[in-house]
Amino acid sequence: MFHTDKPAMSRKHISERIAELDAVHDHQEILYLLNCHVFPWDIERALEFALFRTYAVPSISEKLAATGELTKRPRKRYDDTEIIMYTLTEHGYDSERGRRALRRMNQMHNRFPIQNHELLYVLTTFIYEPIRWIERFGYRSLTEQERLSFFYFYCEVGKRMNIKDIPEDYHEFEQFNIDYEREHFRYADSNRKVGEVTCDLFLGMYLPKFLYPLGRPVLYAAMDDPLLNAFGFPKPSALMRGLVRRLLRLRAHLLRFAPERKEPLLGTERQRPTYPEGYELEGIGTFGGAGVEREVGEKRT
Repeated sequence: MFHTDKPAMSRKHISERIAELDAVHDHQEILYLLNCHVFPWDIERALEFALFRTYAVPSISEKLAATGELTKRPRKRYDDTEIIMYTLTEHGYDSERGRRALRRMNQMHNRFPIQNHELLYVLTTFIYEPIRWIERFGYRSLTEQERLSFFYFYCEVGKRMNIKDIPEDYHEFEQFNIDYEREHFRYADSNRKVGEVTCDLFLGMYLPKFLYPLGRPVLYAAMDDPLLNAFGFPKPSALMRGLVRRLLRLRAHLLRFAPERKEPLLGTERQRPTYPEGYELEGIGTFGGAGVEREVGEKRT
């Protein structure tokens, strides 16, 4: 959808292009550029920890634990979520593939008694967690229109998910996020169960299983105390927390001098272990057949 017929842009050119765009009217293009060119690694990591935050709400973790989808097939649920979200950011929520992705997500959600306030909170994590991560660990800060683009993009997605009472103001929605966590983050066995499975999932992407005990403190060090308490995870030492933060900031500093990304990094074209033969949007999720249509590698519409 975005710039498929234009030469690859350097990081500087992308930032210049974003500066020319309007957050209200061009938020889809801005978010595409941020996701695929400017901060692909940071946004993906931020959204992984955003998942952790949703699991710290007992009413949400209880539903996930009850279905067995996350505890029995965590990688599949992770891949399904990423496929849908990358489809929306890379193709646009009103594109043909974007509408299919939204339809599939709504079909999956409609099978469960999810409360509107739970959906509202999950929506806030997609807006504010990437913003907070980039402010802490990005190679540069976000501009105001970039921050607003996250807000406008996901508010539009939320409307297409039939989520009610979405605030129209950026700061009002952020305050909802803060108040919701203060009220609803509390320990539950379902939190711990889902959280441990998710830790193993993320560690398994980088480490052999026998090294998981060494990797867990690193994950914990990237979490704040309310999140750790909601899972019943041990608090890392100040030394470990400081080390992890310094390493992430060192990475950000080095990226300022790294070669610029000239080609977009597309999540929809990533080979995924859940779907080694490719997938179809209508076949992902908790019901339906295993996808056979090879959408991996397709050009954006």
